Amino acid sequence: MSFDPNLKIGVLGGGQLGRMMIQSAIDFNLDIHVIDPDANAPCKSIATTFQVGALTDYDAVYNFGKDKDLITIEIENVNTKALAKLVSEGKKVFPQPHIIELIQNKLHQKQFYKEHGIPTSEFIEVNGKSEVAKHKDFLPFVNKLATGGYDGRGVQMIKDEQAMDKAFEAHGFIERLVDYEKELSVIVSRNEAGEIKTFPTVEMVFHPEHNLVEYLFSPAEINDKAEAEAQALAKELIQKLDMVGLLAIEMFLTKDGKLLVNEIAPRTHNSGHQSIEGNVTSQFEQHLRSILNWPLGDTDLVLPSAMLNVLGEADFTGEAIYEGMDEVLATDGVHIHLYGKKLTKPFRKMGHITITDSNTDRLKEKVNFVKAQLKVKA
Repeated sequence: MSFDPNLKIGVLGGGQLGRMMIQSAIDFNLDIHVIDPDANAPCKSIATTFQVGALTDYDAVYNFGKDKDLITIEIENVNTKALAKLVSEGKKVFPQPHIIELIQNKLHQKQFYKEHGIPTSEFIEVNGKSEVAKHKDFLPFVNKLATGGYDGRGVQMIKDEQAMDKAFEAHGFIERLVDYEKELSVIVSRNEAGEIKTFPTVEMVFHPEHNLVEYLFSPAEINDKAEAEAQALAKELIQKLDMVGLLAIEMFLTKDGKLLVNEIAPRTHNSGHQSIEGNVTSQFEQHLRSILNWPLGDTDLVLPSAMLNVLGEADFTGEAIYEGMDEVLATDGVHIHLYGKKLTKPFRKMGHITITDSNTDRLKEKVNFVKAQLKVKA
């Protein structure tokens, strides 16, 4: 391991995850270059260089990576063939291209869990509505697209026969609906030397309609046994993947106390944002440490924390106006992160808010206050 701030690091994706990664990289004087299809992406103004290009285009990705020492991602939807070519030419790419490719396909994720003894819910591969309709005995279930889904898109709940028409006319799978107690997430990192560290388990609350994280609490309110099992499962999964980088693992804690892996993301994740203020090392610094093969950072809690996504209000599209910001800024333990997005639209992620407090009851009160006060309109 060696500290070298002169490496030229390329990042595929210029969204808010890349922006927060760069904010952490600045502390180490790292040289971060970004490519993104959006000319106004959040990373545009703070990257060393920023270029516009399609992340799924072979030539764009290959040409971007040719003069970089190390390439990483902040989004999975990238051209893995170009990344594999760069690896064959001696470039370091973390997470490794074949792992990104595996995780791009949710069906392949599920098959990997089954083949490697990772607990997950029952599932059946399907190819369109007609095949979904053959499995009425499997109801209730969730129909998921194999590829192309993100932030709640590509997921359809089907609870009864009347809802069968909502099924996707595409390749994917149906997944047994889990009767869960809590939705949890563990973020785990691994460097090239094989060192592994996990962050304490967090508890997520999803938006009832849009299937994306609305807010979360850290640490999760679970017993010691469940915490130990979640941590062990995260370490087992990143080892079985043989992955270098940061991995976010979403899990269900069932009502009978079992843990089932739902989905994984090979990058920094919405369920780790609170770590910037809530943990000794943030997920963004830990990602950099893992891909650079540095010693991994201390993941202990500084204080109990909550993370609240700042989402565009349902009926507004246009230049963002933040109502209630003064009241939120006046609240102790509140830290605001806006993502540099000028335009709002319904449920667009405009930023997040971390709230810390030594008292968990007070923490929850503050979450409810901030949720009620802050509105993003146009």
